[in-house]
Amino acid sequence: MPDPERVTVLLPTYDEAATIGDCVDGFREQGFDDVLVMDGGSDDDTREIAREHGARVEIQSASGKGQAIREAVREHIDREYVLMADGDGTYRPEEADRMLAPLEEGYEHVIGDRFADMEDGAMTRLNKVGNKLTNRLFSFIHGESFDDILSGYRAFSRASFERLRLSADGFGIETEMAVECAKQGIPTAVVPITYLERPAGSNTNLHPIRDGGIIFLELFRRAKTSNPLFYFGSVGVVSGLAGAAVAAFVAIEWFVYGVPHQIWALVGAAGILLGVQLLMFGVLSDLILTLHREQLDRIESIADEE
Repeated sequence: MPDPERVTVLLPTYDEAATIGDCVDGFREQGFDDVLVMDGGSDDDTREIAREHGARVEIQSASGKGQAIREAVREHIDREYVLMADGDGTYRPEEADRMLAPLEEGYEHVIGDRFADMEDGAMTRLNKVGNKLTNRLFSFIHGESFDDILSGYRAFSRASFERLRLSADGFGIETEMAVECAKQGIPTAVVPITYLERPAGSNTNLHPIRDGGIIFLELFRRAKTSNPLFYFGSVGVVSGLAGAAVAAFVAIEWFVYGVPHQIWALVGAAGILLGVQLLMFGVLSDLILTLHREQLDRIESIADEE
């Protein structure tokens, strides 16, 4: 693994007074002398406790985990590698070596797979279902399987992070990072980790329904440039099916009961036409994207030969 002197441990926090002290101690005991706590304006004693345990503390300029990570890496970290974890005590500092090792093997981004060894009670059934659906959807859209794209335990080079186009402010940041790694072709490794139950007295900042919706929307939005056939095609299919259903209703009403529905007929026709057009646009966009990728591969091949 990289020398700890080349690594900054990043802990984004918000109201983690119950766990941040032990978390900081755990990483410092593993030999990491630069532990950065990026605080989102906690109302408890998170910042004071973190400082008492030897962490470097910065207050982010705006709220949200995504904002904390972007601001920390770009403004407060100058070391070569970043080891990122949550400050809630659910990740084991003892597995830092495992997380960092792939960076010495040519990988630039490492994701810890929580499902490899998940402690009972560490994740609710609703969260498990949501995580699995998100991972399957990601794999379908982007053609990559990172096993656990929502994991908060990550290691990456600062240079690779600068290549990621990130804009999410909240918990959608992990999804964005995974999408960008797939899109930019950043060598990404997945390693098994242990995911622990939150310690007593520690409350989660995650809201499953709200944050889950944000994550799914982020996946769908990012598909526009990664898989346009899915992006436009899925909307086209929905529009076409809705139009066909309306058209079927109009036809039944007309032929069976003799009741005309001119307005609904126009709505059905519009839905079908829009669906067909979106499907065609998706196919054309996918063709353009494929040709673009082939051209980039040729340019890289020529550059390597020179």
